[in-house]
Amino acid sequence: MLKAMIFAAGLGTRLRPLTNDRPKALVEFKDKPLLEHTIEKLKTVGVEHIVVNVHHFADKVIDFLHSKDFGVKISISDERDELLDTGGGLRKAADILGDEPFFIHNVDILSDIDLKEMLLAHKASGAIVTVGIRRTEANRYFMQNAEGDLCGWGNSNTGEQIISRESDYLEKISFTGIHIVSGKLFQYIKPEGAVSIIDAYLKAARTEKIYCFPCDDNVWEDVGSPEALKEAENVF
Repeated sequence: MLKAMIFAAGLGTRLRPLTNDRPKALVEFKDKPLLEHTIEKLKTVGVEHIVVNVHHFADKVIDFLHSKDFGVKISISDERDELLDTGGGLRKAADILGDEPFFIHNVDILSDIDLKEMLLAHKASGAIVTVGIRRTEANRYFMQNAEGDLCGWGNSNTGEQIISRESDYLEKISFTGIHIVSGKLFQYIKPEGAVSIIDAYLKAARTEKIYCFPCDDNVWEDVGSPEALKEAENVF
């Protein structure tokens, strides 16, 4: 059974004032909550079981998920006691997600990325993680080598860089918020507390293959702000 996790627990601060009375997962785009758009996107690749993590306005997300039949099994990963960030949230859901490759999808991402093609590329690459990437400028960025292996991360605002794998060629790339993860990654996630999944990726990339799947030809929008949400109406 193909599974997925939707990261939906964030505070949605960039989407204020739309998130003053609701979680970002329930902010609507074209009369449908972002969470429902994401569920429908994951169903296109045959996902049958989805984990949704909740924290901010958790009850509203749970009530929405119980309000209709989405055609897939849905499990709730409850982070109301402590917001665990992406890595900690993934760790908390590990027993549900298991060892086989599964998708992770941020709830505030809209795209026409072909998830079937991405899954095939992941399986063919032998990587433990595949991250969807675009060759666009971003303040925080990944770095890949000529073979498409994840080699590092950087922040152009602070000048910070972390190199996990040395290479004569390093290209800055942007992360789409869509990834495929195999269970082997769990051993690289700090065992407790809040932690970013990026930390686990950078640790794993020292010895494991993390493949950067190019999505440059796709339509993609981060709708994490009211302005971006409005702009996306002209794209999708």
